[in-house]
Amino acid sequence: PLSLFQLFSTNLLGPPNRSLRLREMFQKVETSGLKGKLTNEVVWDLAEDGTTFDASGTFSVQCSYNINQGARMIVDLNDHVIKLARGSKLPSDVEGLVGMIHRAMPKEMFDPNGLAIDTTYIDGDLRIVRMSGSRHEGVRDILIRRGSMEVDPTK
Repeated sequence: PLSLFQLFSTNLLGPPNRSLRLREMFQKVETSGLKGKLTNEVVWDLAEDGTTFDASGTFSVQCSYNINQGARMIVDLNDHVIKLARGSKLPSDVEGLVGMIHRAMPKEMFDPNGLAIDTTYIDGDLRIVRMSGSRHEGVRDILIRRGSMEVDPTK
């Protein structure tokens, strides 16, 4: 089965980059018994000239996982994949774009290698996870099942 969760809350620090816009950040979980695939993905837009967002695409962090202690997922990073959207301009500095995405994404989602993820709460729409490991001990993320509810920060 496939589950899609949008990232609702995280521990991001620092000012945003005005040239990069992350429109969506979500996590895809594909299960197969006690093993599976976990993909953290962002949809991005880039304005290299600082005003016109003419490059866009997705950035995926592809991982595999296994569950070994109750609800603890042990994650292994497999690959980082960047794809341009149809009709997008090719960024002149792809490495610089990846660096901006790295700074804009939660660190535990950009590089989850060796991370242990404990699900501390789950229901039909909401999932709260706690990270364990030397790099992200105690970090928590709140994820909402994609399409289950609408969050409007302007209200």
